[in-house]
Amino acid sequence: MSSSATPKSPAALAALTLAALGVVYGDIGTSPLYALKEVFHAGHVPATQGNVLGVLSLIFWTMTIIVSLKYVLLILRADNNGEGGLIAMLALATTAVRDRPRLRRVLMVVGLFGTAIFYGDGVITPAISVLSAVEGLEVAAPGLHSFIIPITLIVLTGLFSVQRFGTGGIGKFFGPITLVWFGVLIWLGLPHIIENPAVLVALNPLHAARFCIDQPLVSFVALGAVVLCVTGGEALYADMGHFGRKPIRIAWYSMVMPALVINYFGQGAMLLEHPEAVENPFYMMAPAWAQLPLVFLATAATVIASQALISAAFSVTKQAMQLGILPRMTIRHTSVRDTGQIYVPFVNWGLFVFIVLAVALFKSSSTLASAYGIAVTLDMTITTVMTFFVIRYGWRYPLLLCIAVTGFFFVIDLTFFLSNLLKLIAGGWFPLVIGSGMFLLMLTWKQGRTIMRHRVRDDAIELEGFLEAVFVSPPVRVSGTAVFLVAEEGLTPNALMHNLKHNKVLHEHNLFVTVRHHEVPWVGFDKRLSIHSMGHDCWQITLNFGFKNDPDVPEALRLLEGRGVPMDDMDTSYFLSRETVIPTFGDGMAMWREKLFASMHRNATDMADFLNLPSNRIVELGAKVEI
Repeated sequence: MSSSATPKSPAALAALTLAALGVVYGDIGTSPLYALKEVFHAGHVPATQGNVLGVLSLIFWTMTIIVSLKYVLLILRADNNGEGGLIAMLALATTAVRDRPRLRRVLMVVGLFGTAIFYGDGVITPAISVLSAVEGLEVAAPGLHSFIIPITLIVLTGLFSVQRFGTGGIGKFFGPITLVWFGVLIWLGLPHIIENPAVLVALNPLHAARFCIDQPLVSFVALGAVVLCVTGGEALYADMGHFGRKPIRIAWYSMVMPALVINYFGQGAMLLEHPEAVENPFYMMAPAWAQLPLVFLATAATVIASQALISAAFSVTKQAMQLGILPRMTIRHTSVRDTGQIYVPFVNWGLFVFIVLAVALFKSSSTLASAYGIAVTLDMTITTVMTFFVIRYGWRYPLLLCIAVTGFFFVIDLTFFLSNLLKLIAGGWFPLVIGSGMFLLMLTWKQGRTIMRHRVRDDAIELEGFLEAVFVSPPVRVSGTAVFLVAEEGLTPNALMHNLKHNKVLHEHNLFVTVRHHEVPWVGFDKRLSIHSMGHDCWQITLNFGFKNDPDVPEALRLLEGRGVPMDDMDTSYFLSRETVIPTFGDGMAMWREKLFASMHRNATDMADFLNLPSNRIVELGAKVEI
């Protein structure tokens, strides 16, 4: 479902809006479990009346500016053929400045870093969400304190164990459960607001301004916790391709934001009457009889929020692989109908290991909150920077307007980021270490591939000249079709030279196929294939895929039917060159990075699997490439 498409009926729109509730708003919807608690709980902000009203005002206007204005109104407009997310934004921004190579390279590195940092966020979100939900047991039954971490780890282990089966079966319950969750948020908050309606004066931004002016240092520190109320903002944009912008907007304005505001203001109203409830204001709002059922519902809601983030990690990984940012990994499709439902085993268990490490290391949602925020605010800032280049160079808006709009959001994002930097030593280093590690891998893979491509090109022979020389004294032709996969158009594949050298034969029909991945999400079948005849029953073919298409070479080559190119499945062989990377001293990367790249290249999933080639008709011939 692309954002440009319009649902055919109100029923279809309602169904999409309900589905969007479960997937898009799970993360931001569970933030009332810990956001307000962390502002006051750390002890930096006493729960006085002025402080409570000031913080509530900050939370309301943070949600209004960052989510309602920045993401829902502005960023959702920046769709890449209906797709959203940082990789889609990166493709839009780099395309907009393609005539400025130096700027394009800088944006590519910044975008890569933002994508890498996403994985750090992907570790902290499930850990803090599930842990904060299970901590409700301590309110309902204080004697269960020692069971909180074991139960959290059991829930997380179950969540990651079922990923290989796909979420199609249980996914249809996500929307209704999340709808119940938002209803409960309203049910919990409304009675406290009715009891103490004076809390509503916090809707006035003057309370936020007064809080910041009267206590600049305290308010700056508090911003690091206030930002937890918008941590799911990036998910709005990332999931646009699944639901379209209209259902996401309807869900936000009609249900999500009202429920969040009512719940936060309900917590605030209770704190005005009972400052001691600062220990866990979310659970203490509930009547005693409802606290245990609330723990179960909150756990279900946080599992759904975590599921949405895990699915996003799979999707981002697939897109990064196809854009050449990450090495090929095994991808399994978990749904016949929905090609977007995938499972990436390496990412799944990698995330799980780091999440378990986070829970074991930080032990509570409060200490985890100190690790949360840096990754999110950094990604929010990078998205704002990318947006400037999209609206200025892509949409051609006036420079002053672009600076005014993105500059306003940039100052706010940067302020939140700088506030979160205060938490660097306390735990903020954890997602940054994960993100920096991913960034190093991405940069090494991308640079290594570029160096390797140059080496191959330098050593390669031009295809047309090679074929002319071959047909001066033609070799024996054998029946059937040979498909030679070649990295760059116009170059002679090593597999062809080895085949001629050792087997001294040439197939009756020869296709030299180059697979290209473009910086757009989808490439339709009408643009999938271009063909150029080279004579002697040889053709040069380029196959085009978007970063969300599944590259399927045999399926694409079936489009040759009726173009004079015989493609009998049982009479076609696929020739691949398997390169072995040899690190050498020289002008490439540092030796340790070259060894890292060689290891990544060696352990990458087979190209044959990645391109969906039939395993019983593949011929692989080796070659060494020194970098």
